[in-house]
Amino acid sequence: MNGHILVVDDEPDIRNLIKEILEDEGFTVSLAEDGNSAREIRREAPPDLILLDIWMPDIDGISLLKEWYDGGLRNIPIIMISGHGTVETAVEATRLGAYDFIEKPLSISKLLITINRALGMSSLQEENIVLRKNTESVIEPLGHSDIMAALRRQVEKINLHNTHVLLSGESGSGRTLFANYIHQNSQNSSGPFVQMRVTAASADKQSIELFGNYGSSTLARIEQADEGTLFINDIAELDHSIQVRLLKVLEKKSFVRNNGTEQIKANIRVIAATSHDLKTAVSIGELNKELYYYLNILPLPIPPLRSHCEDIPELLEFYINLFLNQDNLPYRRFTVAAQNRLSNYSWPGNIRELKNMVQRLLILANDDIIDVNEIEPILKHRQSNTGNLSIYELPLREAREQFEKAYLEYQLQELGGNVSKVAARIGLERTHLYRKLRSLDIDPKKSVKK
Repeated sequence: MNGHILVVDDEPDIRNLIKEILEDEGFTVSLAEDGNSAREIRREAPPDLILLDIWMPDIDGISLLKEWYDGGLRNIPIIMISGHGTVETAVEATRLGAYDFIEKPLSISKLLITINRALGMSSLQEENIVLRKNTESVIEPLGHSDIMAALRRQVEKINLHNTHVLLSGESGSGRTLFANYIHQNSQNSSGPFVQMRVTAASADKQSIELFGNYGSSTLARIEQADEGTLFINDIAELDHSIQVRLLKVLEKKSFVRNNGTEQIKANIRVIAATSHDLKTAVSIGELNKELYYYLNILPLPIPPLRSHCEDIPELLEFYINLFLNQDNLPYRRFTVAAQNRLSNYSWPGNIRELKNMVQRLLILANDDIIDVNEIEPILKHRQSNTGNLSIYELPLREAREQFEKAYLEYQLQELGGNVSKVAARIGLERTHLYRKLRSLDIDPKKSVKK
């Protein structure tokens, strides 16, 4: 990654050594021996990154750092370097806004890694600002880890063919984002991208939404997606009869509206997603076996965040800027120690949990820095309550399953274990209710207390 770097150090040997190393790596390098010359170079040729020594003859680096950041210079990462640093100095530098602190004698490998990370973060921030100018734009899944790079390559291979895709992954892992990303880079990207978020509604309501009604002016989801992509999330929640009908539509490339007779063209690509375990969903009948095999030609498992935790710093920076521009929340920066702590957290709610945590930290802002001391109580609270979390602290799917289990057990208790009566009371098809009970491991007979 090339760029312009300003090296500010009063020792000529150090300045020249760093200059030689960085130029060998393809960087353009400017040198300053004190604060005044650094100010002048920054005004005339703004750098992409600054290496700033702590001790200089006219002004110390901490004071210059504060001067620049108080003056609004927050888009240029600054890395502090010193041979006389202390823990207190490093903490103060990062609190004021420095990207990192490196001690002398310099480790060349650490210096280059830190510079490239800082430049990558700065570049990502600029890209995100451009992307947010058009809120309808689809954002490429973030992350430079091997896992995310492999996923993007897999999407490229998938899009060589316009076949259907089945996404799987934990709640909050980014299935919707990948569905958008697949469509935007597909052969039918100029066509519509229509999303159907399936809920545990009655079969009639699901049928009307997907296939429409004869004589109605409201287009069915399938009609809306003609010559484009229909994203169905979560397909395992579709009533079994709807799944069977959908399979026939995909095979024939046409469908008939409810109560109608006219065959309507349906040239659509389906991207289906589920947070359910696919094998279990098929074995208990939640997902129709024939539909599963039809869609599973190109499966794409989306990994949980804990498996690519090296992407967390990028995600943190992205969501900080997202909330800054979207909700006008204050800009805050995670220290390196805080980023490292979050990279070692298990993230049961995946990217959605990370996003919510960033929003919370920005709303409760007291200063510009988010240190490990601020996030540790939040993480300890969640970890100490594992298995006994408030429903509001759980990922969406787990919260929903916990509520559904308690809700259905209560209804069965009230109605003496009669599944037909429960189905009628809650407005759910009986066959769908049976599948739901099996998936939640509820025995109707055992739910009735003696």
